[in-house]
Amino acid sequence: MRKPVRFVVEADGGSRGNPGPAGYGAVVLDPATGETLAERAEYIGVATNNVAEYKGLIAGLAAARELASDAQVLVRMDSKLVVEQMSGRWKIKHPDMKPLAAEAARILPRAQVTYEWIPREQNKHADRLANEAMDAGKRGKQWEPSASTAALDHGAARALATPPEPVGPPGDAAKGAAAVRAALVTAGAGTASATQELADALFADAEALTEAIEPCLDADAPAVAAGSHGWGPDTGAPATFVLLRHGETALTPQKRFSGSGGSDPELSPAGLRQAAAVAEALAARGTIQTVISSPLRRCRETAQAVADRLGLTVTVEEGLREVDFGAWEGLTFAEVQQRFPDDLQAWLDSPKAAPTGGGESFMSATRRISATRDRLLSAHAGRTVLLVTHVTPVKILVRLALGAPPEALFRMELSAASLSAVAYYADGNASVRLLNDTSHLR
Repeated sequence: MRKPVRFVVEADGGSRGNPGPAGYGAVVLDPATGETLAERAEYIGVATNNVAEYKGLIAGLAAARELASDAQVLVRMDSKLVVEQMSGRWKIKHPDMKPLAAEAARILPRAQVTYEWIPREQNKHADRLANEAMDAGKRGKQWEPSASTAALDHGAARALATPPEPVGPPGDAAKGAAAVRAALVTAGAGTASATQELADALFADAEALTEAIEPCLDADAPAVAAGSHGWGPDTGAPATFVLLRHGETALTPQKRFSGSGGSDPELSPAGLRQAAAVAEALAARGTIQTVISSPLRRCRETAQAVADRLGLTVTVEEGLREVDFGAWEGLTFAEVQQRFPDDLQAWLDSPKAAPTGGGESFMSATRRISATRDRLLSAHAGRTVLLVTHVTPVKILVRLALGAPPEALFRMELSAASLSAVAYYADGNASVRLLNDTSHLR
């Protein structure tokens, strides 16, 4: 009887602009020796990071199938979005992702493929291939295997039977499960039975955990690990997200709902002045290393004012967009209350309720934003990053860092062009450093 064939596929994709010039890389490795068995890379023109990541996955699985169609394949990627979606734990809603995910699923039988999230630094081989492909595209050419230097980073592959200890930012499933278990165990003897059931579910089935815990807790709020209060061990320099709400638009002083499903307004003259003021304040502090913006115009304009002052470029991140307020876009709270009283009350009562007309619920937004947080933390460990975004994403990031309940979203004030900050540590804990600072506007 032939010994089962096993491969590790590591894949990555990138976009210089998101969307922008994009490429992917994928490598098939021998899990026992780390030997490179196949490499794939391609420049794919203008695309988003997520499209490029899925293209890399498809290429890697296809290469593995060419080597042995009956192989057991462990896919390792630093894209939590792709890993969670292909594992079936997250829904695939974006129209660009659905056909790519379906194509990847058809390459090998589902029973032959498993997925694992890894930190970016453990995915250097595929990352280098993706960058080589983008560099080739910049020269008007396609990547050629003879030009590859990516195998210099092949040492991350390990035996399938001995996966590494889970590490990663808040939101990593395995580490989060351990933290939840520790927190639940300390909750008190009165809940011992429920605690044990949840603890068992943690290690048996992540989806079962979500179903078990959702009625009493927000499933996306990070758990606080036992012993995390007070002084703890030195875990190194945190990744710090400086959260900047965009400057005013014409809708801001009128307190109208303005999400991602409306008119995408530009900054008003007052908003432009606010953007200039916050740019000067951040330049004086001198700590920002990267500027990342929501795709909506008011954020991109605010981010560009800061980036120009700091001599940096702006990267657009789709996951930082404001929620879609559906039929409420452009209306005041009073107008919504008058026209859609039942829908508004349901929205105020439950994070699962969506605005009238197919908007995005707070629960859905939390999943999107926490996934974006995890992805950005993986890419910017130990760095100070400016995220230029909107009211809801900032409040959700702060709420998750505090471990506060969903209703906390309605108890935070967040002014236009205000600054907040959250530090994220390697042990999975987070610390809110600043909230709604507007001193630079006075």
